[in-house]
Amino acid sequence: MTDCNHSEKIALVTGASRGLGAALAEELASDYHVVAVARTTGGLEELDDRIQAKGGAATLAPMDITNPDAMAQLCRSIFDRWGKVDLWAHTAIHGAPLTPTGHIDPKDWDRSVKINLEATGRLIPFIAPLLGEHGHAIFFDDPHDGEKFFGSYGSTKSAQIALARSWQAETVKIGPKVSILSPRPMPTGLRARFYPGEDREPLSSSRDEAIRLWAEIQT
Repeated sequence: MTDCNHSEKIALVTGASRGLGAALAEELASDYHVVAVARTTGGLEELDDRIQAKGGAATLAPMDITNPDAMAQLCRSIFDRWGKVDLWAHTAIHGAPLTPTGHIDPKDWDRSVKINLEATGRLIPFIAPLLGEHGHAIFFDDPHDGEKFFGSYGSTKSAQIALARSWQAETVKIGPKVSILSPRPMPTGLRARFYPGEDREPLSSSRDEAIRLWAEIQT
């Protein structure tokens, strides 16, 4: 990232290689230059192909959001090239296997905390200066707190959204705008792990949800 272009609209999508993140990144590319962040390089490259096929442009950032040094460097590179982020959509999530709370695997618990909560707590201070007063940060609720077998996912996802709600309340008058949206159930890999054998036909596709949520964002 070298050339500086502050007039270009920039959308940062964390968790952009699959599911809602990939679909939303593809949808946003009609209006923004997308900075797509995910650990899965192959998924990012497939996303880039789809964006380019539609005449859009993306910068791929195959990085782990739990690595604070990598995220700090990414934000510095974004600042050096564009000086800002207009829109941040945070879709990165870890869905630990469902299990009784008394049997939670320590590795699954640690990963849930690191991705769903700790990374979000680090990313907000990194990205807030790039969003400034007029940027827009978007989080996606998926309430399972208190449900049986959802101890790891439900508690850490709920904590992530609680953090976002605090930021939302703090920035009402000073910006950036913070939105918390509620996607409909989608036939994602995450949901398949939670509900194996579910009839996926009635579920909304990730693409349809991306279109609906983007329309909601714009209203």
